[in-house]
Amino acid sequence: MPSNASIILYHTDACHLCELAAELLDTAKVSYRMVDICDDQSLVEEYGIRIPVVKLVAVQTELNWPFDLEALEHFLGA
Repeated sequence: MPSNASIILYHTDACHLCELAAELLDTAKVSYRMVDICDDQSLVEEYGIRIPVVKLVAVQTELNWPFDLEALEHFLGA
């Protein structure tokens, strides 16, 4: 599985769906880095209506919400 440097969860505070996505990543037992899109206007423009988004940095692929544990594990290559 990818390391925490290679998985990003794009989110924002008070986003219930983002919390669910983080719980799924925790359940999948992978390390990841959370990036709050509100800290960067370009991220707001790119992800504002799509969050939560899981990104595999090494291959530049993204998994947009909605997804379940099975879809996440498939995306991560589990």
